[in-house]
Amino acid sequence: MRRPKVRESADGIAVAHGAFNVVGGLWPLVHLRSFEWVFGPKTDDWLQMTTGGLLVSAGLVQIAAASDPQGAAHARRVGLGTALTLLAVDLVYVPKGRIRATYLLDAVMQTGWIAAWLRTTWPTSEGAARCADR
Repeated sequence: MRRPKVRESADGIAVAHGAFNVVGGLWPLVHLRSFEWVFGPKTDDWLQMTTGGLLVSAGLVQIAAASDPQGAAHARRVGLGTALTLLAVDLVYVPKGRIRATYLLDAVMQTGWIAAWLRTTWPTSEGAARCADR
């Protein structure tokens, strides 16, 4: 007997992934030395600061979107876009030796976020209209 697929709450994933992105983005902004100790020294500190700032921004958008009825779809797009981009960077640049193998831990996390978002229900305008008619 097949078990039905479990669908996660997009709101919960939005808050969790948003918080993850905020914390991950703040790390190099707040303490670059410890970040580089784990992930390796960087030639361009400005690039770490830019990436960190963008992650904080994306995370705050995800968290804010969780409380809005239409926000889950936006949070999902931001979450998938962020996770897919970071996963691609991890998988391309670790084998080339440009970034440390510790980024493979990030690749695992990003894969987890992608899987979590794919397990959420997609809010559709048709489904929303049906709920509004009830």
